[in-house]
Amino acid sequence: MLAASVNASAVVEIGASTGVSGAALLAGMTDEGILTSIDVEAENQRVARDTFTALGYDHVRTRLITGRALEVLPRLQDSAYDIVFVNGDRTEYPAILAQARRLLRSGGLIVLNSALGTGGLADSGQREAGQQALREAANTLRDEDHWLPALLTVGNGLLIATLRTHE
Repeated sequence: MLAASVNASAVVEIGASTGVSGAALLAGMTDEGILTSIDVEAENQRVARDTFTALGYDHVRTRLITGRALEVLPRLQDSAYDIVFVNGDRTEYPAILAQARRLLRSGGLIVLNSALGTGGLADSGQREAGQQALREAANTLRDEDHWLPALLTVGNGLLIATLRTHE
């Protein structure tokens, strides 16, 4: 739904896992849209590729990159993406958010998955590094004028924000 709402044709996904989120993104993207999926595990990329193929997505609609997000993202083109979907290492969320600001076009979306699950924003009893990084990213989205954030309470929660401007 989020991909369709911004007429997404270029999406970055961090954390391919089994390809379920990537498939949902592809379903909402334009027919010629390309999903760039980054995962540190080659096996996750293989499973995601099998999922996309089983669902009938042509291989030219996906670009699967095995590697650490913070090593791959700097090589991607500025202002070229409609959505950056993040389901990776939470300790990297603040740095990924900085990269997303550069990668997204004005009006693009950053989507941080599992914002409310165990160790999420609402779990005040947790003080682990991933939760602290998630809180830092949430505070950045709240405090910086170029973001317009919202918290969706579906599943384990999605913290999303629209990039208003690159200024």
